[in-house]
Amino acid sequence: MPTRSPLERITHYSRQLGLPGIVLLAAVLCDLVIITDAATDTWGPRGLDLWLVPGILALAACAVWSQRNPLPAGVAGAGVLLSATGLIVVTGAPSYTALLDHITFSETVAGVELVYFAVSTLRPFAATFVTSTLVFTAVVVTVARAGTWRYGPDNFALTAIGGAALVVVTVAAGIYHRRARRPRREHNELLTFLSRQWPLVIVLSALLFLELSFVEPPPSLDLLVLLCAFGTAVLAVLGSKFPSQAVVYYCALLLVSGMLVRSTGPLYDDFYGLTLSQVASGMALVVMVVRYEPTKRATWMVVLQSVAVGVVTVIHTPHTITLDASSLRSAFAAALLTLGICVSIGMFLKARDSERNRVIATAVGDAQTAERMALARELHDVVAHHVTGIVVQAQAARMVAEQNPAVVTDALAQIERAGTDAMTAMRRLVRSMRGDAPAGASEFSEQATTDLAADLRRLVDTGNHGIPTDLTVDVPDDLPPEVARSALRVVQESLTNVGKHAANASRAVVVVDTVSGVAGEELHIRVTDDGTESTDRRGRPSEDSGYGLVGMRERVDLLRGRLSAGPSPEGGWLVEAWIPLRTGERNGE
Repeated sequence: MPTRSPLERITHYSRQLGLPGIVLLAAVLCDLVIITDAATDTWGPRGLDLWLVPGILALAACAVWSQRNPLPAGVAGAGVLLSATGLIVVTGAPSYTALLDHITFSETVAGVELVYFAVSTLRPFAATFVTSTLVFTAVVVTVARAGTWRYGPDNFALTAIGGAALVVVTVAAGIYHRRARRPRREHNELLTFLSRQWPLVIVLSALLFLELSFVEPPPSLDLLVLLCAFGTAVLAVLGSKFPSQAVVYYCALLLVSGMLVRSTGPLYDDFYGLTLSQVASGMALVVMVVRYEPTKRATWMVVLQSVAVGVVTVIHTPHTITLDASSLRSAFAAALLTLGICVSIGMFLKARDSERNRVIATAVGDAQTAERMALARELHDVVAHHVTGIVVQAQAARMVAEQNPAVVTDALAQIERAGTDAMTAMRRLVRSMRGDAPAGASEFSEQATTDLAADLRRLVDTGNHGIPTDLTVDVPDDLPPEVARSALRVVQESLTNVGKHAANASRAVVVVDTVSGVAGEELHIRVTDDGTESTDRRGRPSEDSGYGLVGMRERVDLLRGRLSAGPSPEGGWLVEAWIPLRTGERNGE
């Protein structure tokens, strides 16, 4: 496997962690920032707060572990919570309050993930055991860290309500996404999309956690402002899909939170009615709207967003009338510089996307042309075969016509049949060469397919793809040559992709047989593996993945067949093709 750059490695591991791991990482980073700041301030002994770090890291590790083994990870998580509490009580380290009293953000998020993976994966009895153990441990930990067994009724009520709400929501989500019949990680398009936005998700999640630490308990309006900030963060993450709509909703949420900020705590007053997460979300949206929208629309969206931010800022600027001109100029220059940087980044990414799209479009077209040229080279093999038969039958008929005229009738029938097959094959192959395809072609070794089963066994036995392969072949001996060649091509390219892109694959399985399908009798091809590589590297053209899937689809489509490629429900990657065996059904004649 080629060497990856540090950024590629980080991206790979972030996709392996998934959205739960990314949010957990953001919570850990937020906790480390808060703990480091508290450990270096003038309150209490310096460095005392650092005793919270071992428990946070250990519980986060248990949460990551729970994605594969939720039962031992959940029990270990409960033990880590108790051990960390004992360390806090012995050292006297202060444990700050987050969603639950005296339980940090990382511990809360890790506990939620431990419960979620237990409920969504384990059997009901085991899931109930893990959930009950974690809930009981959280209650004990909260009371023990409070420093007294006479827990205040107000704190107890808030913690009980918040904890119960978290447990109910987490258990409901786990039940909804139960994976008892899916041993591999669930392929969810939304979660996959959010995982691809991992840098933005980490930054915004960390800022939201940080802002949550300053929220005053109800009945203050801080929670409503935080909900607006959360909404703007979600819009920023989804901005690459719906840039203009995200900007419009962002402006609406910004104005609503701006009206609420006057009644909130001191956190939001320091940023002129804006939260840090709203500022970061706005910057991300400017980049995305410039990157993905046409220039004219992007300009209007940036102006709309700038006006909304300006209105909220002016409303919450203290003593606007008496503010000195230099402060106004400084604030305006800082805002203008930030906007310019975001617009520049968006324009750079837009130019890079345009160049990449041109390269990919050219490469895909070249791959299609190369496949068509490979099919054109079959014109000689397929048509010449039939034409040779015609010539032989004609010569034989001429030789025996004088002695046995009845033989001529049979020979003419065979000549007619061979001519029809030859014209059908020629029309199909010539059709594949139509169109304005760009120049360029890649090498493809056409192999003989007079015996598909023997060629497939030879392909598997050579082991050029480097993965042990199980082969099952059950096909008739009279397969049309073009069908046999296409089947060999599909299997060959699928095994090549397994060798290139299926990380940790230990076995590939190839099944080629005939089935009764929608187009009558069809040749069915199925190639699977048990690898764990990201689907992006095999599911779409990229700079390093090649264009074999494009060629396979082109070849199968020309034969009026069907091809699908994607993640297998059992894990790994699955390529399936169905090619009609009858000439008339393949060509709609």
